[in-house]
Amino acid sequence: MILALCVDDKGGMAFGGRRQSMDRVLRADLLAAAEGRSLRMSPYTAKQFDPLPPNAVVGEDFLQGAGEEDFCFAEFPPLAPWLKDTKVIYLYRWNRVYPADAWLDFDPVSAGFVLREQVEFPGHSHKLLTKEVYTR
Repeated sequence: MILALCVDDKGGMAFGGRRQSMDRVLRADLLAAAEGRSLRMSPYTAKQFDPLPPNAVVGEDFLQGAGEEDFCFAEFPPLAPWLKDTKVIYLYRWNRVYPADAWLDFDPVSAGFVLREQVEFPGHSHKLLTKEVYTR
């Protein structure tokens, strides 16, 4: 699978059972990267997309059974158990700190991934977003 995640500067992902933030430019970048492949996500994550993209696969168990080329947009840990099935990680950074009580539960480099690409771009609601692409 290809795992897509968003984190703050401290690795935070969520607070009070809700995502920390969202950005429509980030979603557009993710949709472009996932073009021609399934984009799997939870029903909660699907609410970010209006309209829902035609390649969306929505379900509570969206990580279960994901194929090698499927994008999985995950907003909540635990994610480390899925690393054995992950070949690429798209890690989007908000470049700020938000309140958090749920954090990314692995470090890509320590988990055996190599940073292959790093791109900074302006978001809609964020002055600067960073996309890091890691591969095995």
